[in-house]
Amino acid sequence: MALRATIYKVELQINDLDRQVFEQHSLALACHPSETTERMMVRLLAFVLNSGEGLSFGRGLSSEDEATLWQHDLSRALRLWIEVGLPDERLLRKASGRADRVILYTYGGRSAGVWWQQNQAVLERIKNLKVIDLVEESTKALAKLAQRSMDVQVTIQDGEIWFSEGERTVQLHPINLFMS
Repeated sequence: MALRATIYKVELQINDLDRQVFEQHSLALACHPSETTERMMVRLLAFVLNSGEGLSFGRGLSSEDEATLWQHDLSRALRLWIEVGLPDERLLRKASGRADRVILYTYGGRSAGVWWQQNQAVLERIKNLKVIDLVEESTKALAKLAQRSMDVQVTIQDGEIWFSEGERTVQLHPINLFMS
């Protein structure tokens, strides 16, 4: 019998003072059996940081032709492709040919640093790519906030992120590694 995804229900309030975005969402996040809660929470954070009309989650780890998150406009043109983790650089090159913009959120501490060193030269040739690293302590702390039912408030101001669930808050400082 195949293992099923675990569904996380999220009531999300976004207060992004940097972009003047104030939204509320009711989300159902599927966490694939091979996915960590850390990766799922990074996906949620990526949703928050790029929220806007047409942004949606892809089908997940089992679908190589879909982004982790992506944004289509009303004509179904692909405007934004978002990945999380340490993907193969070929996926990012392919995404850059399909979407107007590509954003990658890396995490994983030392392994993310090694991955960046190995792929930096190739990735810096991609004209519509932005790479943002999330500090390992922050993403591990995000994973500890995960519950099957969450009430999440996120405030963003001057590049600082406060991600709260109930009484617990994680402060994040994303690091821009590359922006074309």
